[in-house]
Amino acid sequence: MELPKKLNLKERIINDPTRVITLANFISMLRALSAIPIIYTMVYPEWQWLTGILILLAILSDALDGYFARRAHSVTHFGKWLDPVADFIVILAIVMYMVLTNQFPAWFFYFYLFRHIIIAAFSIYCINYGYMILEANWWGKWATGLTTLGVFLHIFEFAALPWLKMASIYIACVLMTISMVQYLIQFISSIRRNGLK
Repeated sequence: MELPKKLNLKERIINDPTRVITLANFISMLRALSAIPIIYTMVYPEWQWLTGILILLAILSDALDGYFARRAHSVTHFGKWLDPVADFIVILAIVMYMVLTNQFPAWFFYFYLFRHIIIAAFSIYCINYGYMILEANWWGKWATGLTTLGVFLHIFEFAALPWLKMASIYIACVLMTISMVQYLIQFISSIRRNGLK
């Protein structure tokens, strides 16, 4: 029988899922920090073009971090947690600013915040007891994409599609609710399964 190949030190480090410092995680952290310059440029209407570029770069980084993680075989536990957290920080910060300046419906801000608090509470509990490490599901990813679209359309008005900015928000809420229910089912199942051991 052929023995499994013994990994060298470099390969063991790259394949270690407990690592924190990776290129993908660095990109996710930059996305979270991008909320600061995005909001700053939103204060000045003449910088709207720069706001658009920064938002597009943030969207691009959301695809790049996952791509680099898979390409380098450096998918980490921290990265699985950081990726949706970075999305949350950027969207929440921008939406909060827009709510305060009467450019966005406040009810969505409270719904978005409440949903993530519930998921975060269960996620931290499960991580603390070693039950499971949450991974983003596709319902949540689509919800994030539609939320980003809704935010973008509230910043940049498109007269040809006036209904789209609120439609994207409503659909995003439905998808976020579905994803939250799926997360809760995973959490409860994991807690019950591990609690019986």
